[in-house]
Amino acid sequence: MSMTWMIAEADAPAATEQTVVTMEPTTPVGETTTSTQQNGAPAVEGEATKPAPNNPMMSYILMGLIFVMMYFMLFRAPKKRQQEHKKMVETLKKNDRVRTIGGILGVVLDVRDDEIILKIDEANNTKIRVIPSAIATVISDDKKNQ
Repeated sequence: MSMTWMIAEADAPAATEQTVVTMEPTTPVGETTTSTQQNGAPAVEGEATKPAPNNPMMSYILMGLIFVMMYFMLFRAPKKRQQEHKKMVETLKKNDRVRTIGGILGVVLDVRDDEIILKIDEANNTKIRVIPSAIATVISDDKKNQ
């Protein structure tokens, strides 16, 4: 089946000229076409086939999936990182090497509930007190030896 554009100009007074553009399928002479509706019944001539209406349940499912993804990306991931950091701080002990969020390297001298005392200079015996959330990482002995 081929499609042909038919452009026709209606005869009208010069002041109200209109152009009509239609798109109709063309069929070879002697051939007839039959169309069927979505349910399998033949379509009535002149009746346009309508697309099936969207199922509102699908849009609710899509919105639900979006909210689930947002939960995991916005709430679950930061909470998991926070729990890992809390566990790391709780396992700190004397003589652990640590790096603070400011980039200061030191050795843990004392761990208390609200502060951690670090020794940052051996020669001058310089100590610094930081809060537990300032500890970025614990430097393991494996990294120290390499």
